[in-house]
Amino acid sequence: MSLAEPRSISQEITDDPPLAPSGVTPFGSSYLGFFRLSLYGLVTLVLTPVQILILLVARRFWWVVPYAYHKLCCRIMGLRVRVVGSPTKERPVLFVSNHVSYLDIPALGSVVPVSFVAKTEVAQWPGYGLLAKLQRTVFVDRRRNTTRKQRDSIHARLVAGDALVLFPEGTSNDGNRILPFRSALLSVAEAAPAARPLVIQPVSIAYTSVNGVALGWGLRPLVAWYGGMELGGHLWRFTRLGRVEVVVQFHDEARLGDFPSRKELTRHCQEAVAGGVDRALGGRLLAAPPDLKESQL
Repeated sequence: MSLAEPRSISQEITDDPPLAPSGVTPFGSSYLGFFRLSLYGLVTLVLTPVQILILLVARRFWWVVPYAYHKLCCRIMGLRVRVVGSPTKERPVLFVSNHVSYLDIPALGSVVPVSFVAKTEVAQWPGYGLLAKLQRTVFVDRRRNTTRKQRDSIHARLVAGDALVLFPEGTSNDGNRILPFRSALLSVAEAAPAARPLVIQPVSIAYTSVNGVALGWGLRPLVAWYGGMELGGHLWRFTRLGRVEVVVQFHDEARLGDFPSRKELTRHCQEAVAGGVDRALGGRLLAAPPDLKESQL
């Protein structure tokens, strides 16, 4: 049975950001921002050579430092991760999630040890490109004529038993809705052998409050990073805030064989994720299926 399309699915973002990307946050503490960024930089400098060493001499433990690092980053940045449901223990697995901000990386990485699928441009970003490589990110070119190569890159990692996170919207959004999921990269499910079908688990990410006060439509760009927003300015504005809650909801697992086509599988994932975002932003998490367990990090 197909669910009605949730209101958070949009063909494209056409509205200007409610809060101008270059605008100054009317509240927050510059002292807190400076402290957080300084501590974040120190932790990053200390752990980066440790991770490089692990990748050189004990590669199978590559996930230990990133997992701890993301937990530390969430604490430093005041990001309170509220987990609903449970990540599957099956491997390999492809987590399929909406994408709101660079903050999605520590939010998800603090819950389960994973690598991410990112566009090739990320590898060239100063600082963050190196961090992405140290977490064994799979870089893909999103041009249409490279779809097969993208699928093979992801498939190789999944065959090795890895857990990957894919953002099938192809870009980040304003945090108030999700964009249509692209089915091309989910073609990796078709390459999995019938005897061991790929496990796919939809995941919803929603930023819901600041210091316990609901984060409404107009202020959600304080955490959402999209469009023409400048990374440095956005990060500074975010670190000046207090404690931000993000809800990460894991939905039921799915396999390609459960659906008539890859497009139907993509549609199912999109609807599950959009429904989770709607419930979280609307304060209706109690309306979620009763088998979903909730925890806080």
